[in-house]
Amino acid sequence: MTSEVSQVSLSELPMDNWMAHLPSALWETPLCYMAIPGSHNAMTYCLDRNDRSPVDPTQPDMLQKLDKYMKPIIRPFVYKWAIAQESSIREQLDSGVRYCDLRIAHRPNDSSNDLYFYHGVYTTITVEECVTLRKLWSQSHQVIVSYEHNIANCHRELWFHIPYWWANKCKAEALIEEFERRKQNGRPGGFFVTGINLTEDLKYICSHPTESLKDMVMSAYPTLLSWVKQQKPGSNIGSLNIIAGDFVTESRFIPTVIALNENLLKRTIIPEP
Repeated sequence: MTSEVSQVSLSELPMDNWMAHLPSALWETPLCYMAIPGSHNAMTYCLDRNDRSPVDPTQPDMLQKLDKYMKPIIRPFVYKWAIAQESSIREQLDSGVRYCDLRIAHRPNDSSNDLYFYHGVYTTITVEECVTLRKLWSQSHQVIVSYEHNIANCHRELWFHIPYWWANKCKAEALIEEFERRKQNGRPGGFFVTGINLTEDLKYICSHPTESLKDMVMSAYPTLLSWVKQQKPGSNIGSLNIIAGDFVTESRFIPTVIALNENLLKRTIIPEP
């Protein structure tokens, strides 16, 4: 007999609940072997645009000094190259995202105990204002929290660090070349993320003064998605798992990643005798 899954087009599933609509043939597949769309710097849609936020300490000293003395000139550039998502977390989840990359820190010189998200500058939203584990569990939802710090070993509710493959490239072709090299060394054993997010450098910004991170990302998406379509999830040496990107609701990124799971379905179909 022929399995029903042979007719399924996973890119046409309802994106807000696509995992629940996966064919039963995939129900026993470990999540770390599936293709899962993710959001890089997921909270940057709400960066503080009122100049109240300091530049985050991870930025170069030169940028922090320039921001201190030339804020009206420097801040517009910071925002243009720090905002990686324009849709809210709810909108990203409704669009099919199932992995969110979050950077959390206490703001310098802040007398409160509030924690904020950050990328370049800090957000207007604190961590407590976002969806919490308790809220998710009270609604029978489930979530995995991976924390990149040794302190995670002291808290049973936190998972170990999930590796994030980051290429640190501003060109799509260079990013793809880096990931192809990494694939030759094999995929990690559990969950891991391939971040197809481009990274601007000072040379790129200076040579594209009127552009923004979004301009750079959207112009590269055709090349990046062509590469994504060629990838396969699973346990093989070159297989990918979570794939994260910028401006994830602005292109065909999410359904393209979900559709990769059709490669897993092909292995489960029982051919007709």
